[in-house]
Amino acid sequence: MEKKKVVIALGGNALGKDVEEQKEAVAKTAKVIVDLHEQGLDIIITHGNGPQVGMIQNAMDNLVVMHENYKQVPLPTSVAMSQGYIGIDLQNAIKYELYSRGIDGKVSTILSQVEVDKDDEAFKNPTKPIGRFLTKEEADENEANGVRCMEDAGRGYRVVVASPMPKRIRELETIKTLVGAGHIVITCGGGGIPVVSENGKLVGVNAVIDKDNASSLLAAQLGADYLVILTAVEKVAINYGKENQEWLSDLTVDQAKEYIAQEQFAKGSMLPKIEAAIRFAESGEGRHTLITLLDKAAAGIAGETGTVIHS
Repeated sequence: MEKKKVVIALGGNALGKDVEEQKEAVAKTAKVIVDLHEQGLDIIITHGNGPQVGMIQNAMDNLVVMHENYKQVPLPTSVAMSQGYIGIDLQNAIKYELYSRGIDGKVSTILSQVEVDKDDEAFKNPTKPIGRFLTKEEADENEANGVRCMEDAGRGYRVVVASPMPKRIRELETIKTLVGAGHIVITCGGGGIPVVSENGKLVGVNAVIDKDNASSLLAAQLGADYLVILTAVEKVAINYGKENQEWLSDLTVDQAKEYIAQEQFAKGSMLPKIEAAIRFAESGEGRHTLITLLDKAAAGIAGETGTVIHS
């Protein structure tokens, strides 16, 4: 009998905010992952990289300011760096957890490029702030050189980049091969390294791909049974924070779309997760998306908690 495939999209709370916190956080995350592995599931892990890629980009930006002989490091390179160091921490934590339980398991991290459309409308209206804070003068100089900047909540100016929709995961066949060989696979970190294809050559672009959108695409293309989006709440709610708040356990795609039309989900937090959940649920028969807490993932897959979205 073929194993069920589960793509697990880890949120920032599963990774910590710095190098030391990350090592502590992934040790806890590994226990949940191995619990699911012991249930006989094929596990594919994706993850965010917001604090990590910001730290790397800030360091690279400051290096250029301090040493004029260094050139600017492009964002796709920083995303690749974040994939590497988050991936190895996760990989080692999961391997150690497997070892501690006497399980001879295989874990692989795949640095992954995710192709976007160079004509995506998002490139005309970049909205995602990245990197260090700038002075007004630095921002004006960037704007004069064609680099978009915006004022960020009264704290200064920052470079802003586009957040286009993912179209193709370029390492998909490698991921499939490793999953088929029984590996727990870590991939599409931070939504993937954003690239466009120029006559077959992959070229990095200044963009940030939403991690949940990339995870939804990956899960669909792998033919996964479940997409698990881990977040800071056990269930999705409507009328959130109000007296008539209601926690949701089961949502059809049509119900979820109706709640979106009612603007029930916050644009900067739950809305993109719901939209990604819908896309996966609609991608094939019998596909379900679970939204819940990290430590409730196994119970959620068993139908005991969390919010499940299905067609």
